[in-house]
Amino acid sequence: MSIEQNLTTIKQQICKFSRKYDRLDQVKLLAVTKTKPISDIEQAIVCGQRAFGENYVQEGVEKIAYFQNNKDLEWHFIGTLQSKKTRLVAENFDWVQTLDRLKVATRLNEQRPEQLAPLNVLIQINISDEDSKSGIEPSEMLALADEIMQLPRLKLRGLMAIPKSEAEPEKQKIALAQMKALFDTLQQKYPDIDTLSMGMSGDMQSAIECGSTMVRIGSAIFGARN
Repeated sequence: MSIEQNLTTIKQQICKFSRKYDRLDQVKLLAVTKTKPISDIEQAIVCGQRAFGENYVQEGVEKIAYFQNNKDLEWHFIGTLQSKKTRLVAENFDWVQTLDRLKVATRLNEQRPEQLAPLNVLIQINISDEDSKSGIEPSEMLALADEIMQLPRLKLRGLMAIPKSEAEPEKQKIALAQMKALFDTLQQKYPDIDTLSMGMSGDMQSAIECGSTMVRIGSAIFGARN
């Protein structure tokens, strides 16, 4: 299957699930391009894809530079962000989906160039309480959100999570539903919040059912990791 065929299939699935759960036009596709070559991204762009996710700072910055004349592209950082790498992210990316520390938020705010729009950020929640995953405890969400709201060069857009992969869909839905409840709580306090990033190839349908507004898909579009 080609990238074009895979993208078409994924978009059709998103449309089908969105319609099934009465969420038409509410779910955005983020194409995850970590370790993928420029040529793969070019094919996706030709097919109309505009939002791309990168896990590694240096690799992402190089790709952003290559496509700098494509002004309508949107670049999301979705990897673990170390304090020493914040400047490169602040100067190049449009979104950071993995914000989980005030120290990192403060650095991004200070390093975001004035000529650029504020950096869109999502707070990452460790919803399944896994030691191997980044993210804050759900109980810490509002306190961190309050702090981020004081930083003028950042724009808090919502939440992101990578729930533990469960063999049973019903178990998976528990974590996804918990994320939606957190999102609703945040949105009640800050009505401009609009993004709940959750759902990958394995749990996309359940994520859309539970309220995801952005799914992150990589291998189902571009093939297995290189």
